[in-house]
Amino acid sequence: MTPRPPFPPFDEDTARQKVQAAEDAWNTRDPERVSLAYTEDSVWRNRDRYVVGRAQIVEFLTEKWTRELDYALRKELWGFRGNRIGVRFQYESRTSGGQWFRSYGNELWEFSDEGLMRRREASINDVPITEADRRIFGPRPESEHGVLLPVF
Repeated sequence: MTPRPPFPPFDEDTARQKVQAAEDAWNTRDPERVSLAYTEDSVWRNRDRYVVGRAQIVEFLTEKWTRELDYALRKELWGFRGNRIGVRFQYESRTSGGQWFRSYGNELWEFSDEGLMRRREASINDVPITEADRRIFGPRPESEHGVLLPVF
């Protein structure tokens, strides 16, 4: 197991670093790379699915990014305490048929002492949008780190 700084307990700065690191990793759309931020036995609730362990995380993300094309994500720190972080996020993606969606959600994260996420609970809602309504284009440039997400 490779530790992943910053480590809990989090302060505002380290919580923001953790959120940005997660956003950056997910925007690679590389399931193997993303899975390394989680404990071997990490437990997820993602919408109506339950995922346990890194192998299932890789399988889940591989399926996700096969369906959700041109995926681009933004995360924002919502709150933190001890080894827990709350996040709100938005991402945009399209189907193979060309329909674009903006997905809004909230996540609750819990970390091990080694800085790996051992629990992730995500509630997500999808809104169909037109291509002209898109506002998230690829990974966030460093100049936009910490910029708040619009509500809608």
